[in-house]
Amino acid sequence: MSGKISGKVIGIDLGTTNSCVAIMEGTQPRVIENAEGVRTTPSIVAFTGNGERLVGQSAKRQAVTNPENTLFAIKRLIGRRSDDPMVTKDKGMVPYHIIQAENGDAWVEAAGKGYAPSQISAFILGKMKETAEAYLGEEVRDAVITVPAYFNDSQRQATKDAGQIAGLNVLRIINEPTAAALAYGLEKKKAGTIAVYDLGGGTFDVSILEIGDGVFEVKSTNGDTFLGGEDFDQRVIEFLAEEFKKENGIDLRKDRLALQRLKEAAEKAKIELSSALQTDVNLPFITADQNGPKHLNVKITRAKFEQLVEELVERTLPPCAAALKDAGVKASDIDEVVLVGGMTRMPRVIEKVREFFGREPHKGVNPDEVVAVGAAIQGAVLKGDVRDVLLLDVTPLSLGIETLGGVFTRIIDRNTTVPTRKSQVFSTADDNQHAVTIRVFQGEREIALHNKILGEFNLEGIPPAPRGIPQIEVTFDIDANGIVHVSAKDKATGKEQQIRIQASGGLSKDEIEKMVRDAETNAGEDRKRREQVDAKNQADTLVYSTEKSLRELGDKVPAEDRTAIEAALADLKGVMESEDVDVLKAKTEALAQVSMKLGEHLYKAAQEKTAASAEAAPEAEATQPEASDAGVVDADFTEVKEDKN
Repeated sequence: MSGKISGKVIGIDLGTTNSCVAIMEGTQPRVIENAEGVRTTPSIVAFTGNGERLVGQSAKRQAVTNPENTLFAIKRLIGRRSDDPMVTKDKGMVPYHIIQAENGDAWVEAAGKGYAPSQISAFILGKMKETAEAYLGEEVRDAVITVPAYFNDSQRQATKDAGQIAGLNVLRIINEPTAAALAYGLEKKKAGTIAVYDLGGGTFDVSILEIGDGVFEVKSTNGDTFLGGEDFDQRVIEFLAEEFKKENGIDLRKDRLALQRLKEAAEKAKIELSSALQTDVNLPFITADQNGPKHLNVKITRAKFEQLVEELVERTLPPCAAALKDAGVKASDIDEVVLVGGMTRMPRVIEKVREFFGREPHKGVNPDEVVAVGAAIQGAVLKGDVRDVLLLDVTPLSLGIETLGGVFTRIIDRNTTVPTRKSQVFSTADDNQHAVTIRVFQGEREIALHNKILGEFNLEGIPPAPRGIPQIEVTFDIDANGIVHVSAKDKATGKEQQIRIQASGGLSKDEIEKMVRDAETNAGEDRKRREQVDAKNQADTLVYSTEKSLRELGDKVPAEDRTAIEAALADLKGVMESEDVDVLKAKTEALAQVSMKLGEHLYKAAQEKTAASAEAAPEAEATQPEASDAGVVDADFTEVKEDKN
């Protein structure tokens, strides 16, 4: 990162279910409310029948009636191939279409068009950017964006691409648990070992950190990038669908509209059962058969819900054990357990964490906002506004290359502090081999193909020599974002080949630039559409108030003025559906000018009314008999009710 950062730096938590944006105001972080006045925004993008793109709450509101074009939980697809087992699993869980892009990546389809997950994420990031700009009253360019700690290189790169498409300069990609620890540690200002247990909408992470003297050092991290609130919702959906099928013989999962209603009801039930012991799921007219409409009405107790999701909660414990082992600490060495993510409000999750770590989890941070706050703090650190804070993060997965026999040879081990750079010398496998193919993998399996392939490249022009003689130095460089850069060099010739790992798929530079241009074009169209809506609303309001005033004043408006106003009204009504904003504004202004006369007449009428009231008052006083309590009788009364029948 070079050069001074001049403007504000925003911190964005790009979540599976909800996203959040924060900034630093002086020494205090502030979470920014969106246009609806809410501090988190649903990570949902929808495309309507008339081609309009909706992001956030407006997209969520219409999901039931437009399920195939409403995209949610996109974070689970970002940086993944379409043949990834997790993507295959996701296809059966969502009502929209997941398709295979030309390069083999998982994309989504909406309104007949294919979109990269980075593009959909860019629309959400763009919304967060707008939210911050509306609050600050200035353009925002620089951002720190968070990702799950267990995200691999392609997922990190795809998230960075999303920021670029949204028109942001991504200063840093940081891990969500690390961001949460930053927010927690800045407030606490005390040394110790902490565990961050982060169970969000779509991913699970656990990180062990040492905090002291402003240094936040991640000792280890572990997790599951396909475990979160969405899976808990899915268990409830399956239960509701099975109950309905038992009773009515109809499988609601085959009906996209019904499935979307089930999804919303499941999420609501899950949230309610964090505080209530029982909830009713009531969905009238969920479907129909030859006998007429069918209604779903199912009671779910907290005990039943816990039984449905117990296996999911249990799945969070092995990563916790692995993280402790890698950090070289025991559960009893942990001074504080910080809970992050909406799912950590669930009593059973809190109970499991308490049992595992042997201590009451810390509940002093807002699990929905703490990650964005940490990102904002890191932004202020990078800008130089916050000093005496040093963040030392780690790479979550081992990095290496495929060597003879398909073996995975590690060059950088997992939980190595980043940024880092390591080299290793390899040789050729055959006599007179003039080129070698370097295949780069990330993961923990011993056989290379069982790990995630990040990419491959060729080093050519090696002078003829017996096998084992050429010296090829492979260097891995992981930057502070956790993004990998690899180079290979023939030590004899000095020939070097470098690659930016492009996730054996991923978006090319040209594709990203095209998406940036599309986003800019769309931003112009969005602004134009908003201008049209605003102009139409203003015109609508003026027509309504003018007609109302004309009715109220009646014959008090001189015929000449009434004719002019009615002509201007007719002119404006004639262009109300016009796409030309300038024409609409001009006609609105023309009506506003002539209807000013109405204001004069209204004012005059009000004055006359006041004067008449003032004259009538003394007369009324003169005829009013003197009030006296004498002769006042307390009478019994009976209320007479009208017969409404």
